Amino acid sequence: MLALIPLFPFLGFLVNATMGRRLPKAVSGGLASLAMIGSFLVAAMSVYQLTGMVPAERAIEQTVYTWMTSGDFTLDLTFRVDPLSAVMILVITGIGSLIHIYSTAYMHDEGDGEFARYFSYLNLFASFMLVLVLGASFVVMFVGWEGVGLCSFLLIGFWFKKKSAGDAAKKAFIVNRIGDYAFILGMLLLFSRFGTLDFQHLATLAAGQPVETAGFGFISLATLLLFIGATGKSAQIPLYTWLPDAMEGPTPVSALIHAATMVTAGVYMIGRNAVLFSHAPETLTVVAVVGAVTALFAGTIGLVQNDIKRVLAYSTVSQLGYMFLAMGVGAFGAGIFHLYTHAFFKALLFLGSGAVIHALHGEQDIRNMGGLKKDLPITYWTFLIGSLAIAGVPGLAGFFSKDEILFETFSGGHQLLWIVGVLTSLLTATYMFRLVFLTFHGERRHDAPPVAAAHAVPSHADTHGAHGAHAAPAHDTHAHDTHAHRGGHLHDAPPAMAFALIVLAIGSILAGYVGVPHAIGGGNALAVWLEPAFEAKAAAGEAPAVEGAVEAAAEAPEAEGEGALELTLMGVSSTVALVGIGLAGFIWLKRRGIADSMAERFAPVHRLLLNKYYVDEIYDAAVVQPIRIGSQEVLWRAFDVKVVDGAVNGTASLVGGAAWAMRRLQTGSVRAYAGSVILGVVLILGYYLWR
Repeated sequence: MLALIPLFPFLGFLVNATMGRRLPKAVSGGLASLAMIGSFLVAAMSVYQLTGMVPAERAIEQTVYTWMTSGDFTLDLTFRVDPLSAVMILVITGIGSLIHIYSTAYMHDEGDGEFARYFSYLNLFASFMLVLVLGASFVVMFVGWEGVGLCSFLLIGFWFKKKSAGDAAKKAFIVNRIGDYAFILGMLLLFSRFGTLDFQHLATLAAGQPVETAGFGFISLATLLLFIGATGKSAQIPLYTWLPDAMEGPTPVSALIHAATMVTAGVYMIGRNAVLFSHAPETLTVVAVVGAVTALFAGTIGLVQNDIKRVLAYSTVSQLGYMFLAMGVGAFGAGIFHLYTHAFFKALLFLGSGAVIHALHGEQDIRNMGGLKKDLPITYWTFLIGSLAIAGVPGLAGFFSKDEILFETFSGGHQLLWIVGVLTSLLTATYMFRLVFLTFHGERRHDAPPVAAAHAVPSHADTHGAHGAHAAPAHDTHAHDTHAHRGGHLHDAPPAMAFALIVLAIGSILAGYVGVPHAIGGGNALAVWLEPAFEAKAAAGEAPAVEGAVEAAAEAPEAEGEGALELTLMGVSSTVALVGIGLAGFIWLKRRGIADSMAERFAPVHRLLLNKYYVDEIYDAAVVQPIRIGSQEVLWRAFDVKVVDGAVNGTASLVGGAAWAMRRLQTGSVRAYAGSVILGVVLILGYYLWR
């Protein structure tokens, strides 16, 4: 039944892509949502089947067909679900279903054709993501890997008539291709050494290799190339710049891409190849450092952004950095744990921001919001829960996974990276509650929509011009004079949207309790569940090869000192989260003037952060413009026009000239022909006589 998991959303894509324009919106959106729900049910049944198996043997495999055969090499289209992919398929289908349901209300004002096109892309995206996580080999994973890249291009650029959306879609596609180039090289390198791309076979063969502690060896190089691919898909330095611009797509797309699917692909890929990466400690060091630096780097940028979705975008980049930090210190289970909890609260936050944008008819600048708590109670309370969870407040999902990452980082001897992680946690709590306070608390800093408009949301095309979507900042595309009357009635999330928000809020509270630390009397059930996925399967007739790649949190701390250390670090991270919330409240709720005065006093720093360290500008000057100029001036005008076109045109001129000369000889006169024959005979005889 594994093939049904990606097949259901793929069938939904086919129906909406071919017939959706002629279907009512209720049918089109309902069909896409039912496809995801059906996929979720099959996934749940498969995971339930796994629970009845012996832990070391938890795997279900289905070979759909033999893809290609060459000599002794055979490549099958094989799906495999094990404890790691089980977590992923439940997250993708479960949260994906909620996003589909949410979208039926959020996108309802699109035309029938656009509505169906949106859901066809959404279903196709989910199908490819499921292929990615269910693939039993690198090649099958790569099909899904490239498929989600294609679908991200289609979804980010959904409102393709808007130039900024088209540019953002192209940027995402091109930046991901850079990472994918390295990913392909890594795959080929592994195949050249091991002769297989099947994950289980690779793990078994790699387990027999020595750990490359003496230097940067073959496995280190291959895993480093794979990690470069992950930096593109999961938006890490230096290939993170596409993700903030992806906000040009509809808000539910942002929730799907940034919460449960595409951006987690790189983290999943490292977890899937934990045995390989555990044999390359230098690569793991690179992973940890890049993750920590990305987390801190993106957190500082998020602190000053004013677009509600861009704050969340940089938050995603930062949280992904946390996951890579965990992977880099060998805490693979902690990284997947944070991936799992992050899916709930980040999807909740994006969908909550969508409800705010929906209520304000396209407004995205948090400086033009405020005072929405009373008018949007469901949106406010669910958004608050998501913010508390991502800040790491004790008792909510984010607290448990963040604590485990920080504990594993510190106890593994990476104290400097732990400090970076704690600073990032402080920034996260600060900028998230800056967002909460500026959006929902205080007084309205902008005129409310008129009463009539509050119940009849104008279509995106009518409000913003040619597909000027929610994703565009309001000050660029929204007509402010539509907010002419102060005191208009704001509308909270419609039922379909509210349902998704409430379910995700519950998940943001409860999801972390599958990994309660031993230090507070719990048992990390998720770590125990995931442990077999990070070990090499034993070859036939051999004892199981345990790699020790699972973090220490998978087992109860034996020493009292270790438990005390975990409690101490837990107290530090909790205190940091509360300090960040208090700091945000003091600055942006009690003393708004402090923020303005600090921005003026530290204007260069504020400008640097507001402009995202000018990384896009640096890339444009150092990479884009040289390539563009080289393409236009060197490759086109110099080489293509003068050399290639010159050779082609010169050949034509040569043939034309020869033809003209030949035409001069074809006079049609018999006398001329006879004379030429006689002349030829004379010349030939003269030549021989002269010899």
